[in-house]
Amino acid sequence: MSDHFQRIVLASRPQGEVSPLNFRLETVPVPTITEGQVLIRNHFLSLDPYMRVRMDDVKNYAAPQTLDETMIGGTVGEIVASKNPQFQIGDKVIGMMGWAEMGVSDGSLLRKLDTTHIPLSAYLGAVGIPGMTAWFGLTQIMQAKEGETIVVSAASGAVGSVVGQLAKLRGCRAVGIAGGAEKCAYVVDELGFDACIDYKAGNLAERLAAATPNGIDAIFENVGGTSFDACLSRVNPFARIALCGMIAGYDGGDMAIHNARILLSMRVTLRGFIISEHLDLWPQGLKELGVLVAQGKLKFRESIASNLAAAPDAFIGLLKGKNLGKQLVRLIPE
Repeated sequence: MSDHFQRIVLASRPQGEVSPLNFRLETVPVPTITEGQVLIRNHFLSLDPYMRVRMDDVKNYAAPQTLDETMIGGTVGEIVASKNPQFQIGDKVIGMMGWAEMGVSDGSLLRKLDTTHIPLSAYLGAVGIPGMTAWFGLTQIMQAKEGETIVVSAASGAVGSVVGQLAKLRGCRAVGIAGGAEKCAYVVDELGFDACIDYKAGNLAERLAAATPNGIDAIFENVGGTSFDACLSRVNPFARIALCGMIAGYDGGDMAIHNARILLSMRVTLRGFIISEHLDLWPQGLKELGVLVAQGKLKFRESIASNLAAAPDAFIGLLKGKNLGKQLVRLIPE
């Protein structure tokens, strides 16, 4: 094993859109672990939209990313050295080692993984934070029932794709919104949504109305902006909205809601949420997600950048919707 590894730090805060210049690739020595610690060789890094929010030095649900420190991020990997009796060399684990090939942990935020029936990378997607985000929003906020119509924005992404599939398993009509014909075909043909609307193709309101003839009972909102406004115009009385992300405004864009009056007239329940604040429900949700993935009933796709140096461009592409499914970075050779 090499005595050095690579990491990426936040070199500067974005002014508007993220630039590769906001990051810096460094080579640093492998640390020596002390009693109670483990050394992890990360295999995959998760790239997620929330990272863009953390790059700004503003008040938010979590502290801003510190300059000149390893970028925050979820990882899966293998224990390569251990002075912690709870972990053995060779154990596969999930943690928050960030944008780095290796990391040290005291074990408090690590969880052992069983890769017998579930691929290691899936623990960063369908059986990880994205899957849990989808499961919580659908079951706890949207409370989707058989026969209801649900709409999911960013439907081809890591979170939205799971929302729609879980809704279909519960007997709902699932309508997605995604960008481009390829993504919409994936959402309908592979994931099993009833319909998917390409917001780039124009006539969003008319096409949404055609796909939701009985109105909309619940919305899983990842994007905000014009697609959210269009969905609001179609909601039924007492609709429920799980507000997960507003990626359309992460670079400071306009996030006006022109149909806000409908929140009152249709007596809508709208709730924003952060999945890390609901750890009590993780065992229940992860059990369902894990069983569905192992049985092949919950499908997922991954976009994988080839190495750590490719992470900034992959992240910028994620924010622009260039990925299909879960965006990962491979940190070990294929």
